[in-house]
Amino acid sequence: MAALLYRLGRLAFRRRWYVALLWVLVLGAVGLGASRATEPAGQDTSMPGIESQRAFDLLESRFPGSVANAASAQVVFVAPAGQKIDSVANRSVIDTFVDQASGGRDVAMAVNPFQARSVSKDDTMAYATVTYKVTSTDLTDADKTALQGAVDKARDAGLTVEVGGTALATQPSAGALTEVIGVGVASLVLLITFGSITAAGLPLLTAVVGVGVSMAAITALSSAFGLSETTGTLATMLGLACGIDYALFIVSRYREERDRGHTPQEAAGLAVGTAGSAVVFAGLTVVIALAGLSVIGIPLLTKMGLAAAGAVVVTVLISLTVVPALLGFWPNAVLARRVRKGLRTKGGQDNGGTRWARIVLRHPLPVLLLSVVGLGLVAVPAMDLRLGMPGAESKPTSTTERRAYDAITRGFGPGVNGPLTIVVDAKGAADPKAAVGTIGKAVAGTDGVVSVSPARFNPAGDTAVFSAVPATAPTDQRTTDLVHAIRAERPGIESRADGADFEVTGTTALNIDVSQKVQNALIPYLLVVVGLAVVLLILVFRSVLVPLKAAVGYLLSVLAALGAVVAVFQWGWGANLIGVQETGPIMNLMPIFLVGIAFGLAMDYEVFLVARMREAYVHGEQAGQAVVTGFRHSARVVVAAALIMMAVFSGFIGSGDSIVKTIGFGLAVAVLLDAFVVRMAFVPAVLALLGRNAWWIPRRLDRALPAMDVEGEALAHLSTVSGSTGTGAGTEGAERRQTAKSGAPESIR
Repeated sequence: MAALLYRLGRLAFRRRWYVALLWVLVLGAVGLGASRATEPAGQDTSMPGIESQRAFDLLESRFPGSVANAASAQVVFVAPAGQKIDSVANRSVIDTFVDQASGGRDVAMAVNPFQARSVSKDDTMAYATVTYKVTSTDLTDADKTALQGAVDKARDAGLTVEVGGTALATQPSAGALTEVIGVGVASLVLLITFGSITAAGLPLLTAVVGVGVSMAAITALSSAFGLSETTGTLATMLGLACGIDYALFIVSRYREERDRGHTPQEAAGLAVGTAGSAVVFAGLTVVIALAGLSVIGIPLLTKMGLAAAGAVVVTVLISLTVVPALLGFWPNAVLARRVRKGLRTKGGQDNGGTRWARIVLRHPLPVLLLSVVGLGLVAVPAMDLRLGMPGAESKPTSTTERRAYDAITRGFGPGVNGPLTIVVDAKGAADPKAAVGTIGKAVAGTDGVVSVSPARFNPAGDTAVFSAVPATAPTDQRTTDLVHAIRAERPGIESRADGADFEVTGTTALNIDVSQKVQNALIPYLLVVVGLAVVLLILVFRSVLVPLKAAVGYLLSVLAALGAVVAVFQWGWGANLIGVQETGPIMNLMPIFLVGIAFGLAMDYEVFLVARMREAYVHGEQAGQAVVTGFRHSARVVVAAALIMMAVFSGFIGSGDSIVKTIGFGLAVAVLLDAFVVRMAFVPAVLALLGRNAWWIPRRLDRALPAMDVEGEALAHLSTVSGSTGTGAGTEGAERRQTAKSGAPESIR
């Protein structure tokens, strides 16, 4: 691996114009594809394997021309102060609205509130429901303009009108300003780390190129695969963070090799051969974690994971080719000023990293206990994790959807915002109408159900659908309990329904089912991810205990990050500080994303930090000194990389999209805890306690494993400068390399 990447780095440096031209052509090609892309296809919101989806499928098959997740609008009318909503003048305004709204091309029906008895008890408000024949993503601009025109006309007549539902849902703000601030902070960190504008700008440039290629490709493919806007946001988030970090590590290693006296081309080859090897494995862990989201069985999750994984692949390729090519254009501009003046750093010079490492080595047990206990305390709120799907209640009060939600809650009760849909299959019943009536009465008699609507039959008369309004809000735990109660009573109800059976669906029930599916998959997915981490790190470090230590550290950091998310977004601790409008259940897909992405990022820091320790150990240093050497070379860069990722992820906290906001916050916290607590404290403390035993591996396993050579031992034979790839040389280094190959420390052998 190291030798191959060494040659690639030298080639990219030497043929820099060809590399630059190649990526310009790639960017142009995907950009052309994006410019010619049609409007995105309807997003695939199907959720295989859950009851709500089966009911939706039954509706679409038994009600010809219907769409289970069709767009709809709940239009709320509030009378002026002192007036009644059913006065002659106000009634005329609402009748006119219904007539105008029902004339839309794709409108299935517009229900008059006075006919549907959708008027509040105090006669001050009413709501009309407009249902379409297509999904919200398939609504044309003409459909939306017609509905908005009818709403504006009713407002002009003096009524307060708010619109909920999906038909005119406002798109959440992307948080562009906070994203720019995040990138600005990342730039400042790079400038402080390198002390050179060129060196600081190079990682930013390559990250922007990577994001440009990825986003253009996603845009080009969105029409064919129905990729959502959130998919692109997630890819941008990871592309920026990983792109800057990966380039940072390679540029740092290049500067280090130049400081040792290598020629620019040789330094570029060595940087890509050593730091590039770590980039490949770090990127591979992120890709595995993201691609592994496909095993959950949720198409939306699969698409988001694969798109983000593709963005990381592009980032790795650019880091291995464009970075050395740009170094070829500016071989000296990226160097520190003292190096450009011909001065070199004295070997083994102490810095903040070495001083901290020695403190940990002197007091490993207290540091270990403090880090574990601290992370454990932060993780405690995760025990109260509740999953759900934030709706209009989580949007800012400046949006009409939130105002419509609040008005309906005041006038009709919170359950009207999330009614349950009961689908009855009466094909096997002798008297379908009687069977549906029996089921309707039983559901209406369930504790927690406020009302049940009249049943609507399909043309064949063998399937019916009606709504049940809960007494509680869609995200309330009592609503979840109600859905489970109705389903638990199903066998008894169906036994009295003369051969008919029913299923519970609707947006509220769908969100409950998806949350349950994700929660059931969370632990297995976590175990799979940790198992992959152990296997991959055994290959990288040829050790058993180091990967196990990494897995434990990852579990501690990800559970602590989940605890922080629950404390803020569910319990409300400091929620106002980051613009959280309403606390409640955590968005159901968020924990899966956090587990997967945090895994990849945690392995980034593990590989970058511990690889330098193993490199020092393989080249002759004692186990404790190898930890110090690893911190000398990597601690500053890992801290800078973590600060950059935190800045980028924090930039997305300003997004109006609740899923993006939650993921941005969760990942920023995960990086903070993993880099500064796990990697800077937990890892050196464990390695100090293990000593040479940390690098032990059974001989049979060692012989069976392929030689990955992340530490770049093979480069000793390729480098044009003798003794340039390690920290030690001579007989002791040769003996230690042989010891590392065999997997057994001297004390055991």
